Amino acid sequence: MTNFFEPALRVGAAIVIALACVWTLLVVALVFLRPKGGLLREAMRILPDTIRLLHRMATDQSIGIGVRVRLWLLFAYLANPIDLIPDFVPVLGYADDAIIVAAVLRAVVRRAGPDAVRRNWPGTPDGLASVWALARLDR
Repeated sequence: MTNFFEPALRVGAAIVIALACVWTLLVVALVFLRPKGGLLREAMRILPDTIRLLHRMATDQSIGIGVRVRLWLLFAYLANPIDLIPDFVPVLGYADDAIIVAAVLRAVVRRAGPDAVRRNWPGTPDGLASVWALARLDR
């Protein structure tokens, strides 16, 4: 006679293992996507202007709905108090928001175009140059 809870425990264990594997893959992806050298420090410096840029782009009616939906999903992630990588993890703990913003920005610029970014950029030209470098885009 088998235990009544045995199948449920197996399913639960499989779900926990699958979630741990997905989390590990996301952490590895963030390690490879992170800006190299001084770009990470630069990303942290321009993060407020970049978030204002993304908000302006999310409310810009001339930009496609798919891009705006991606931006609102990014804002939901940034507002969530639970980070993908906890803040106590050295280097990546505090930088995961900047890395994710850079990855989303890169995808958004490819869809919306560089003119949309230039039109909505609230900061200095040097900051915009840093955004291009951070997102690994051509000027």
